[in-house]
Amino acid sequence: MRFFARGLAALMFCSIISTVHAATVEQPRAFGHVIGDVLTQRILLAQDGNVAMPSTGRVGIWFERRNPRIEHDARGRSWLSIDYQITNAPQTLTTIMLPSLSLMVPGGSALQVPEWPVSVSPLTPQTAFSTGDLQALLPDRQARAPATAPLRKQMTSAMGLLALTLLAWIGWWRWRNRRDAERLPFARAWNEMQREKTSGKDASAYGWLCLHRALNETAGQVVHGGTLAPLLAKAPYLQPLQSQLERFYQHSSERFFASSETSAPDTQFSLRDLSRTLYRAERKQG
Repeated sequence: MRFFARGLAALMFCSIISTVHAATVEQPRAFGHVIGDVLTQRILLAQDGNVAMPSTGRVGIWFERRNPRIEHDARGRSWLSIDYQITNAPQTLTTIMLPSLSLMVPGGSALQVPEWPVSVSPLTPQTAFSTGDLQALLPDRQARAPATAPLRKQMTSAMGLLALTLLAWIGWWRWRNRRDAERLPFARAWNEMQREKTSGKDASAYGWLCLHRALNETAGQVVHGGTLAPLLAKAPYLQPLQSQLERFYQHSSERFFASSETSAPDTQFSLRDLSRTLYRAERKQG
């Protein structure tokens, strides 16, 4: 019984072996390959061209199999073309094996494609040639220093133009103040009060007289607390300051005509502030 089983198994094995045929294969070039190269293997098929397509994807550590395709030559024969791309790079020249393949065809037979050796080399040598600039490591490349002379020239020109602009502005400002002091009464009074320099105190009699003269000159007549109407009619831009002018004349009367026993200084009234306000209103007007 045991002898019969062994004989049956041997018979079945021989039957399976008899259905495997060596395929006619056009192999790719066997040398001169590097990482990224695509190797095409072509396998001759039967007349009907029916075959079970092999799977795609990574094959071992060296290849990736792409989608196979059926092609026909000038004689009408069918060929199965399979592309293999090299996905790894060796450190030295190395022989690798294109994988073997068994293709099932109709009728239960198979086409056997054997392994195929190919050589693959690194893209660059593992060590440099150590001659000239072909060294293993090169020193850091020094960056070229930027040309600073044009920048310094531009900066000097810009600073010169800025200085000229500031000088021109200062000159214009002083000329305008001098012109205003010559033709505008309140501007002249303000400049005279500035030159007086009373240490911030408004108690100087000269400052009160300067402002009185400016008001009289603006109105074209002598003005006092009861005659503000001609002044405001002659200079309408002073109407918003009527209450401050009334306070000025009130404090002026108390300062120059009231007795020292009845007069009390008003610390909240600032002659300099009023003079500056009148000067600014006058300058806006004209």
